[in-house]
Amino acid sequence: MGDTVASVDESGREERGIQAGSECLRAEVLGARYEVEWDEEANVTPVGPLVFVAQYLGAGGLMDRLCEGVPLRYRSPNAPKDRDVLGTAVLSVLQGHCRYAHANQLRNDRVGARLLGMTKVVSEDSLRHAFLRGEEAEWDAWLRKQERAVWEPLLSEPYILDIDSSVKPLYGHQEGAEAGYNPKKPGRPSHNLHTYFIGSLRVVLGVDVLPGKEHAGGHGMPGLWSILDGLPAGCRPDLVRGDIGYGNEKVMVQAEERGQPYLFRLRRTVRVRGLLADLERASGAWSDAGDGWEGCEARLRLDGWSRERRCVALRRPARRGRDAKAPDAGRQPALGFAEVVSSGPDYEYTVLVTGGLDLPAEPLGRLYRERADCENVFDEIKNQWGWGGYTTRDLRRCRITARLVALVYNWWNIFARLARPDRHLEAVTSRPMLLQAVGRLARTGRRNILRLTSTHARSDDIRVALTRIGRFLDDLGRTAEQLSPERKWAAILTAAFMKWLNGRRLAPLSEGDQWLIPLLSG
Repeated sequence: MGDTVASVDESGREERGIQAGSECLRAEVLGARYEVEWDEEANVTPVGPLVFVAQYLGAGGLMDRLCEGVPLRYRSPNAPKDRDVLGTAVLSVLQGHCRYAHANQLRNDRVGARLLGMTKVVSEDSLRHAFLRGEEAEWDAWLRKQERAVWEPLLSEPYILDIDSSVKPLYGHQEGAEAGYNPKKPGRPSHNLHTYFIGSLRVVLGVDVLPGKEHAGGHGMPGLWSILDGLPAGCRPDLVRGDIGYGNEKVMVQAEERGQPYLFRLRRTVRVRGLLADLERASGAWSDAGDGWEGCEARLRLDGWSRERRCVALRRPARRGRDAKAPDAGRQPALGFAEVVSSGPDYEYTVLVTGGLDLPAEPLGRLYRERADCENVFDEIKNQWGWGGYTTRDLRRCRITARLVALVYNWWNIFARLARPDRHLEAVTSRPMLLQAVGRLARTGRRNILRLTSTHARSDDIRVALTRIGRFLDDLGRTAEQLSPERKWAAILTAAFMKWLNGRRLAPLSEGDQWLIPLLSG
């Protein structure tokens, strides 16, 4: 390598880092000639707006808390630092990676590493092997602390807890790779992601990765009850909502023993079909339930149930055409989800079971229909984040990385809400807008200047949004120096979810924090 020399571009600015004697490549494109030179010493990053994310993580104490008590316990003097390992994982997940090997794209991003307080970006092997250290119980306790610190202030408000599971197909020889329920790839070994989240906010409270045959909803309930049993009575959900997989005796008894209201959907068993037939024969039993549905209440005790429970049957005219279920010629089918009724039109049926709720059929039907957003959550985290990847041979690391991905997803969800408090922005939209812009770091005296250049079509709107976030976090840090990181985090959540809160402020903010009102409203 030759000596480093300085070159001056057409604007007269000095460019450093071009090596003397290095080959200059020439490329002619559409009649224009370009000279290409590699500059390996420039302090640039493809995620320049990470500076605002780092400011946000610092204001809420999230990154510092993440590095506290992590069960890595390296002993070698050459081992990477805990913050470097965790910072690499956070950077990888933030940028939408789904494999450990993708972390190699970050190795020379000195600016991004510096923004998160790291000394370097570790290799993919260091990242992959890090989660083998320590005991699994220690990782569970550490992750539970990180997860709870994010969403705990939100639980002081009324909320609905959605529970569901999703299939993660596997293509190797992994622990727990079993051929269970897999509707899109029948027979393909898989894992199951049992997830609990605040439905209206898309904030994940927890996720557990189980073998492929443990797809039934009951397998994920121990993880849910461990979360809810550790909450004060005033922080428990107003309603636990789930699909067919949770409408069984074991799950409902566990909820009833805890005094937890629930709303589940029932399978189309013989007794359930008989209930629908009885309701059809009862004249005037159906009433309007909104959105084109009709509802009817009944009491039902299925075989294997310990008690009689309240059920709500919903029906609407079935869609005609290719999507409608055509009956077999010459035979009247039994009542099911979309059945033919001789006295009227074809109907789609849904039967719900509930406990602890006194609401009539119309709001119950609406509550269950709003649960459809669950599929959007799974689609986003599996396809736009890392739940579909980060697969290793052992189930332990799959569980750790799934929870770590959910944690970073929550961080980003709340950060994006600061830009758009009125709606949720999926990563496919928010990441190019709020994270992907070229940043060049320049040092002048004691000043560190990060120049951002966005190629997005809405770069002006992006600049305004990020500037507003930066000023809010800066004002929060300067004005509220006496507040603990937990109280600052509550202020950030209040600003991010102001539409959901309708002007209310989250704990642990006290009545004396009146200065926050104009700050957040601005």
